[in-house]
Amino acid sequence: MVNPFLAQQVQTVDAPGIDWGAILPMVIVFGAACVGVLIEAFVPKHQRWSGQVVLTLGSIAAAGIALGAYVSGRPSHGVLTMAGTLSIDTPALFLWGTLLALSVAAVLMIADRSVEPGGSFVAQAGIAPGTVQDRAQVQSTGMQTEVFPLALFALGGMMAFTAANDLLTMFIALEVLSLPLYLMCGLARRRRLLSQEAAVKYFLLGAFASAFFLYGLAMLYGYAGSVKLADIATAAAGTDRSDTLLFAGLGLLMVGLLFKGSVGPFHTWTPDVYQGAPTPVTAFMAACTKVAAFGGILRVLTVAFEATSWEWRGVMWAVAIISMAVGAVLGLTQTDLKRMIAYSSIAHAGFLLIGTMALTDEGLSGTLFYLLAYGFTTLAVFGVISLVRDSSGEATHLSAWAGLAKRSPLLAGVFTFLLLALAGIPLTSGFVGKFVVFSAALSDGMAPLVVIALVFSAVAAFFYLRVVVLMYFSEPASDGPTVSVPGAFTTASIALGVIVTLLLGLLPTFALDWAGAGGFALGG
Repeated sequence: MVNPFLAQQVQTVDAPGIDWGAILPMVIVFGAACVGVLIEAFVPKHQRWSGQVVLTLGSIAAAGIALGAYVSGRPSHGVLTMAGTLSIDTPALFLWGTLLALSVAAVLMIADRSVEPGGSFVAQAGIAPGTVQDRAQVQSTGMQTEVFPLALFALGGMMAFTAANDLLTMFIALEVLSLPLYLMCGLARRRRLLSQEAAVKYFLLGAFASAFFLYGLAMLYGYAGSVKLADIATAAAGTDRSDTLLFAGLGLLMVGLLFKGSVGPFHTWTPDVYQGAPTPVTAFMAACTKVAAFGGILRVLTVAFEATSWEWRGVMWAVAIISMAVGAVLGLTQTDLKRMIAYSSIAHAGFLLIGTMALTDEGLSGTLFYLLAYGFTTLAVFGVISLVRDSSGEATHLSAWAGLAKRSPLLAGVFTFLLLALAGIPLTSGFVGKFVVFSAALSDGMAPLVVIALVFSAVAAFFYLRVVVLMYFSEPASDGPTVSVPGAFTTASIALGVIVTLLLGLLPTFALDWAGAGGFALGG
């Protein structure tokens, strides 16, 4: 018999409305990641690689199809779903499309087993540093296929991160995307000690950055009484509370976001992790993580803190200048190609921050386009780097690339084109990306910052051109590295990056129009 008193106390709770069509791409990715874990548990080892490759690429393709179907009939103002925790608006959809497209190229590099026998990943997670496996051992133990569900979980976290409409959801998504990356960085088959060191550094510094983010979240909750971005914006625009909590919370929050975007001076993990991680994982991080990080920064600054931009913009100016200076100047001193590209990414993060600060429609569309262009170029760059090898694995020291044009004119030509794109030379996507970002900044009154950015762009161009000169005008060493013949997967990944880099440089209109088709949904 039911107690009448207790029955009166029971209150019905309405389930939150879920727009399944809007979040279907993300659901597909997370669902495939869970299936990938089951494959690792129940499928025989010799069948896992093919099953994981088919599942991973198929799920990304299915998510892309679901995204295209939703975009064709979506509401123009965006949709808030999952009790308002996710905002499926035009920038989120553009970033999702970018992440899915970049993930295809990254997964192709991860899946390749022709350049490195057995793949780039260690066959046993617990293998000790310094242990050398011969070809027979590699073939018998196979490839570490856990990397595929880890990549899908990271991708799903990135998609949730870019669409998060409140800070708590953003924090959870940040951890979902970060934890798999920490593991993936330590799975390199070659140079095990360097790989494990990179994973530990990334994990420890990432934990500190997450703590900063969470502490900032707590301060902003204390200020606004809510973690929703729209509620924080409302409180910031019209409240008599002290602004100490607001700006202290924003500062701590931005530390976590800028760390994930490799923005100086929060960049110290980047060179070591880029160098030590398996090159396909480095490519995945360099492209996709930067897209997710700046997607989150754009949403936070535009939706929650646009009204207070006068107060924080000066600090962000300083951060952008530091990032450009660190990336451009220290990039000149590097002798390792992967570290050089790491410092290049730090400089590009400074350029991206300029577009992020504009807080205009032009700034939003320009930054989104820049992320798309930079992602494909960087993926192709790391694909090329993985092909130049010696007896110890990848030959990433600059001296090993001397005279490469005489050994492999095609590879040297492709790499030259990609480096020129990173430098922002006309007829490449890099030039268009910098042009639209700097134009948006000029329109928003940031001419001095644009001038500084142009100076550092010229400085950064030097270390790209240094590699070009080294490849074409130096004599190759007699015992120099060889250029591996890429397999179908790596060839497709590099070709995709080069084609997109060229198309976005010659015909950028479609991508720019989509990036500028609408702004963030500002509803609570």
